[in-house]
Amino acid sequence: MTPTIEQFPSPTAGVPLSSVEGSQRKSSYQQYSETINVSPTNPFAPFKSKIDWEVAHWAKLREPGSTALTELLKLEGVCDLLGLSFKDADTLNKQIDQLPGRPAFKREEVVIGGEAFEVYYRDVIECIRALYGDPEFAKDMTFVPERHYADPDKTIRMYSDMHTGRWWWNTQKAIEKECPGATIVPVIISSDKTQITLFGNKSAYPIYMTIGNLPKEIRRKPSRGGHVLLGYLPTTRLDHISNKAARRRTLANLFHSCVRQILHPLKRAGEFGLPMTSGDGVQRRTHPIFATFVGDYPEQLLVAGVKTGQCPKCPVAHDELGDYEPESSREFRDIEAVLDALASIADGPQGFVKACTSAGIKPIQHPFWEDLPYVNIFQSITPDILHQLYQGVMKHVIGWVTKACGAHEIDARCRRFPPNHSIRIFTKGISKLSKITGREHSQMCQLLLGMVVDIRLPDALPTARLVRAVRAILDFCYFAQYPVHTDDTLGQLEDALRRFHANKSIFVDLGIQSDFNIPKLHALLHYLISIKYFGTTDNYNTEYTERLHIDFTKDAYRATNHKDEYPQMTKWLARREKVLRHEKYVNWRLAGSPEPASWKCETSSPRPHLQMARHPTLKAVPLSTVRAAYGATYFEAALARFVAQYNEPNMTRAQVERAAENIYVPFQTLPVYHKIKFWNNDPFDRHIGVETSDAVHVRSVRKDSRGREVPARFDTVLVNLGAAEATGIRAYRVAQVRVVFSLPPRAIASLFRVPPPQHLAYVEWFSSFSPRPDPTSGMYKITRAVRDGQRLASIIPVSQICRSVHLLPKFGPMVPRHWTSDSVLDDAPAFFVNPFLDRHTYVLLL
Repeated sequence: MTPTIEQFPSPTAGVPLSSVEGSQRKSSYQQYSETINVSPTNPFAPFKSKIDWEVAHWAKLREPGSTALTELLKLEGVCDLLGLSFKDADTLNKQIDQLPGRPAFKREEVVIGGEAFEVYYRDVIECIRALYGDPEFAKDMTFVPERHYADPDKTIRMYSDMHTGRWWWNTQKAIEKECPGATIVPVIISSDKTQITLFGNKSAYPIYMTIGNLPKEIRRKPSRGGHVLLGYLPTTRLDHISNKAARRRTLANLFHSCVRQILHPLKRAGEFGLPMTSGDGVQRRTHPIFATFVGDYPEQLLVAGVKTGQCPKCPVAHDELGDYEPESSREFRDIEAVLDALASIADGPQGFVKACTSAGIKPIQHPFWEDLPYVNIFQSITPDILHQLYQGVMKHVIGWVTKACGAHEIDARCRRFPPNHSIRIFTKGISKLSKITGREHSQMCQLLLGMVVDIRLPDALPTARLVRAVRAILDFCYFAQYPVHTDDTLGQLEDALRRFHANKSIFVDLGIQSDFNIPKLHALLHYLISIKYFGTTDNYNTEYTERLHIDFTKDAYRATNHKDEYPQMTKWLARREKVLRHEKYVNWRLAGSPEPASWKCETSSPRPHLQMARHPTLKAVPLSTVRAAYGATYFEAALARFVAQYNEPNMTRAQVERAAENIYVPFQTLPVYHKIKFWNNDPFDRHIGVETSDAVHVRSVRKDSRGREVPARFDTVLVNLGAAEATGIRAYRVAQVRVVFSLPPRAIASLFRVPPPQHLAYVEWFSSFSPRPDPTSGMYKITRAVRDGQRLASIIPVSQICRSVHLLPKFGPMVPRHWTSDSVLDDAPAFFVNPFLDRHTYVLLL
């Protein structure tokens, strides 16, 4: 969808400070070249050759270890044969240390309660400069806010990246009143303590930063380098403080004191601005402003200074957390009252504690956000898909469903869903799983509605309310992760939450819950306003920082000798960043050192939707095997009908049947393919190369490398009927693929007037989609298409297959125990089309 864009009305917002011609500007790469005194003939300099650079690159990014590298280089003749400029790890490290890089780490002490604690951190302004001035990001940076609309009349607002939200627009207006010509740099901060050893319970406390000027598609990929490690906070537990309340208070003050020291430069820079040069050499007056904090619930409480069990964003009472409130009644905590309470610290301890209690926060001495300009911390705390939804709300709902329906029955159903490329079959059930990850909860959500759709509840309670509640919370979960929202889809998000609250009492009636005063469930009320302010939730997902723990913390710790590790970790990270930066520079040199003026934002070409192997899996499969092992029972008759219709497309069904009677199959073997691959286009029409992979498996029984029998698998697919009058889901039909094949060249010449498509598929049909889905589950119900007791089958071009589709069997009150995952597509009498397979399917079936 191409939006209608409304530009920010001020002509001075985001303008460059000077009008230097593009040919005269020096890009970051050009400045980098001057810094390292680059050789005009050697793009790998300061490394002496290509092999010299590639060995250094391997040594720093593949982590062989300093000792192992030194021993390798000391082998007789290695250095001489390769022509290396370094003889051991120390020499290489000294060479890398001379390269320009991101800001260096510094160690300082923070004193709390008379005790000193070490904190390692970087200059936040210089880190912002490093991201803002990275030439790899120059063509994608955003400097001014915009309003996006889904219609030309500008009545339906759209939200995606951070610059499309209200926060940037409103903050730009506020700054333009005081300092026209500002370029806002939204600073996104995240922190999360993580364990870095399997044994010994040793942990680290990294704090990360990125900027909202970068598109979220860059920020979400660790390989793009869109995040910077700001520092490591102290991990002390203060066990010497015996009073628990005093210990918690001291830990909170320690956190805020450390982060305040790290972010303090944002105060003046955000208020008055400072010149900063982007990667293409253009200088603007930037205002780095703390925009959002990304963290899980404990981190949110710590940042907001709110007690456990409360909402970090609004002043709702704990016993009202489970209530549904309309959007108009949801208000943030009063930031002005909180700031007034914090200012009362000069009145003495008793007055300070009393004022903070009255304002609804803990008595924290100078939280880090207290003096930062244009900041409302209660607004800045953003939704957390990983911990709030999957590890929070959905974890609760899955547990409630398991208790309501019985663990034995739920596990039995989990084991009997048919396979699909995107589905995990829990062969041992889910009730006894431990240490379940967010990914596993996401995989359970794909199947959750299929577990309950027609199950028997205790005391003969109607299943409909349970199904509606599960459908509603799944809808919310999927809507919340939309990468593009409009006012209409936000209305659907709100309606899903309302429907869940309207039906959640089923869990009370089942005796599973007595109330729903769960902070993570209450947090869902704030998703709507956060999306409107800061863009869609993939702008601030904690999954990104969870992934960063591996690169910036765990790998860094493993590279140390585990003694006084932080100096070693920071040095290891700095060298790694320098190598990655030099790699980008080398690639720029090898590309011919293009000028900044030629750096245009190019949309990546979409991958071809359908991908077939160049050669068949089996070159000559007898027709008897096609019928018996693959289940293509009526192959010859279906091929005859396909030939007749392909040669005469305008024939009626009766004419096709008569013509097919005179067509004979002139071959006895076929080349057969066991897999179809797809790249499904983005369902939101974003042309940014975000296609998702999909596959269809079509194979008979086989044996694995150990001689064990692997059951046959014939996946179900969505077929485009090609009917011009059909719209939406009714333009498609579900089918089960039995065999994918190509016709022998001689047969093509004898059967067809015009050569047919190269790849064909024998499919068995399911019934057409009904005009409306099932009113309770919201899913489409289908059955096998039969005539005179025989399954209807056809041969179609593989190009008509749009994608795989997953079917949820209609198990009945209790699943028959003789059904299996491998046979359920033949055993079950009816199915529901699973809308939660992936985002593409969800949008299509909505």
